[in-house]
Amino acid sequence: MRAHHIMTKDLVAVTPHTTIEEAARIMLRMHISGLPVIDDAGNLVGVVSESDFLRRSEIGTGRRHAAWLKFFMGPGRAAAEFVHERGRKVEDVMTKQVVSVQEDTDLAELVDLMEKNDIKRVPVLRGKAPVGIVTRTNLLQAVASLLHEIPDPTADDEHIRERITRAVNGTDWRPIGFEVNVRNGVVHLHGLVTTDEARRAAIVAAESTAGVKEVHDHLCFVDTYTGFYVESPEDMKAAG
Repeated sequence: MRAHHIMTKDLVAVTPHTTIEEAARIMLRMHISGLPVIDDAGNLVGVVSESDFLRRSEIGTGRRHAAWLKFFMGPGRAAAEFVHERGRKVEDVMTKQVVSVQEDTDLAELVDLMEKNDIKRVPVLRGKAPVGIVTRTNLLQAVASLLHEIPDPTADDEHIRERITRAVNGTDWRPIGFEVNVRNGVVHLHGLVTTDEARRAAIVAAESTAGVKEVHDHLCFVDTYTGFYVESPEDMKAAG
């Protein structure tokens, strides 16, 4: 999937000359945490978000620096902080270095950018003009939509067994002697695992396969150093 597949297209934006009060009111009214800033030519020039309103003189949260630190800061940084804390327009507080993507950007790349830069939203551009925005909510909606089960006409028992076997055997954590039995969509997993994480991963591989109704864990744990052997929690519970 690409950015344009999940982005919000009805873009709510402000200009650099929008007042801070109006920007704050828009964010509250629309229940959003950030706004792209677009100039008169229609180009993206910044982003204003909730964090840009944290340090404001109106609410007494302006930064207070020790005298020695002010000396090392220099007048330039001090002046910039003054503007940010007391400015009346969006251009005074907005983030100008914007992380953005093109509309055909792959979602994997987009999410990497969000994680790397610790941001909640990414404007989507066509050239230099914004055409949408992707937020964490959009990604959540995409997951919910794709997880909605769609019947698979090929999901008979044999296809299910093959798909689970292929998915697990292609990993580094695959259980030793891994076997899958399927009957009427009910899956039974057999083999030896050396970690609890491998057990859970094998179960997830089965649960996420189309057509699976239930998954039963018969994977035994074995310590590769001592040979200590324990049956699966499900089998121990069944044994009483």
